[in-house]
Amino acid sequence: MPTENFSNIDPPIFILMGFSGAETTDIWLSHLLSLFYLLSIVGNALILFILKTDNQLSEPMHMLLSMLAATDLGMAFATFPTVIGLFWFGSRRIHLYACLVQMFLIHWFCSMESAILVAMAFDRYVAICNPLRYASILHPIITKIGLVALFRGVSLHIALPFLINRLPYCNNRALAHVFCYHPDVMKLACADTTINNKYGMVIILIAYPVDSALILLSYILILKTVCSKAARDGSLKALNTCVSHLCVVLLFYIPLVGLTIAHRYGNATPIVLFLMGVVFIVIPPALNPIVYSIKTKKIRKAIYHRFWNT
Repeated sequence: MPTENFSNIDPPIFILMGFSGAETTDIWLSHLLSLFYLLSIVGNALILFILKTDNQLSEPMHMLLSMLAATDLGMAFATFPTVIGLFWFGSRRIHLYACLVQMFLIHWFCSMESAILVAMAFDRYVAICNPLRYASILHPIITKIGLVALFRGVSLHIALPFLINRLPYCNNRALAHVFCYHPDVMKLACADTTINNKYGMVIILIAYPVDSALILLSYILILKTVCSKAARDGSLKALNTCVSHLCVVLLFYIPLVGLTIAHRYGNATPIVLFLMGVVFIVIPPALNPIVYSIKTKKIRKAIYHRFWNT
């Protein structure tokens, strides 16, 4: 536990606690997190490269996948400095302004990913329920979808850094996570945080329940359409195109919901919060490209032809 007194330093300095385990555990965790970051950066960069260079991968689904990969890449780069800095170089300090930038980026990329997952659910709905008009419906609006996801994230979270910056902070500057997360930073303030609490709750209620409800509605309509088809083989083939999207949805929402509940309604220990935070920031960006590479035949074939079919 850091013993430095940072109460008189302006701007404030926070301490990233990390995992206070044995030395061998820290080394093992350092290698594991480095592996996940390597998978995140290489995997998403590979997806972007394949989608950019293969002319056959130009469907709306692939354009949305490129947006998802870019978002995951952004999340990886936003959290990489503090996570790797802590576990490999023992760098625990982070200044307030650097913390505010990282906090905004993390929340922004989360909001963007949620919006893109909704768009991908709509994409699957159109592809299965109205396949003849798939391209004509989605091609004209793909760019608009990306811009809406981008600006929605900015508009929802732009006030967070300013709300955090106005607060005074007590002697306790120890963050539970290895990155700056709004509820975690807010708890360290020695002032009334009602506005921060309410604003954070409004963001959660506006974005994630609505997005998850729209995804659920899309799949209800998909199941209704599939069940009404006479050809059972065609129905199973149609549903198979949704498997990768459903996996990515679960990879994103389960850690997000768990971390939100732990901060707002739970009494989790610092170790539990640390582990939940690590899962939240490293698992989805690392596994999403693997899921799509394995489950999407066109992408799998494109990667094979690019690197092995010489």
